[in-house]
Amino acid sequence: MIEKKIKIEDVSPLELFGVQNYNLKELAAHFSEAKITARGEEIILNGKPSDISKISDILAEMTQQIIKYGEINKEKLKEILTPTITLDNGGELAPDVILHGIKGHPIKAKSANQAKMVKAIHDHDLVFAVGPAGTGKTFVAVAMAVRALKRKEVKKIIVTRPAVEAGESLGFLPGDMKEKIDPYIRPIYDALSDMIEADKLKIYEETGVIEIAPLAYMRGRTLNNAFVLLDEAQNATPMQIKMFLTRLGLGSKMVITGDKTQIDLPIKQKSGLIDALEVLKDVKSIAVVTLDAKDVTRHPLVREIIKAYDN
Repeated sequence: MIEKKIKIEDVSPLELFGVQNYNLKELAAHFSEAKITARGEEIILNGKPSDISKISDILAEMTQQIIKYGEINKEKLKEILTPTITLDNGGELAPDVILHGIKGHPIKAKSANQAKMVKAIHDHDLVFAVGPAGTGKTFVAVAMAVRALKRKEVKKIIVTRPAVEAGESLGFLPGDMKEKIDPYIRPIYDALSDMIEADKLKIYEETGVIEIAPLAYMRGRTLNNAFVLLDEAQNATPMQIKMFLTRLGLGSKMVITGDKTQIDLPIKQKSGLIDALEVLKDVKSIAVVTLDAKDVTRHPLVREIIKAYDN
């Protein structure tokens, strides 16, 4: 057990501690074996060295949040306190960082279920991530794909998505394949652009290291040594999902993401995502991660919107 004293600087104790010491009480609840005492403009920590180190880092992050935004609300405090999963200590990554994106920006799991998704992808070759819009399932999947590519665990990234609104054939849309599918894959590009420099991303696409194509173009292929992501899987038919799953080759990982509440298929057509979750529920080597409103990383109103619709 050790003791550490931290002087509060740059913010007022009331801002940091919260009304009636709410922030400190929440912090103490996450570290039950440590003792946190507030005395004037000083915080005294007693506990295991590992806990003291984590608490110090959290207090520093809370301070920066207050300096930048003028306050720290309950939602942001919860986000800061949410534990993330340690994948490994390889390379130069901090324990809770998936990878470093553009300009060294650390990309992390931002909720408990996102962290479960990270661990599931790390531990399994086939993962289903199911949840409403804004829960970060696609972003986390792309981050894990880029991480695997950078670590040379795979040779390429393949991203696919059913283009339901365009009738899957896309034949009547103007432009080449990239231009036709681009509106449906834009969220993937947005995620990739946060993690890979624009010039390198262009080279990866031109050389086939990163391939983005409609789901129909996966037919007849065997996808070896690749990280394969099927996004918006709720809009694939059962036969399309089966076709996709059976493309899995040696040295590859597959992640299927989808939202069971946003199905754009004809009313009488069963969603391939729902069908696959039922058919494969007893296959132990497949992981299923469910995300919900608590995992939303968009505007706080999105959480309330999802809860309202769920109710």
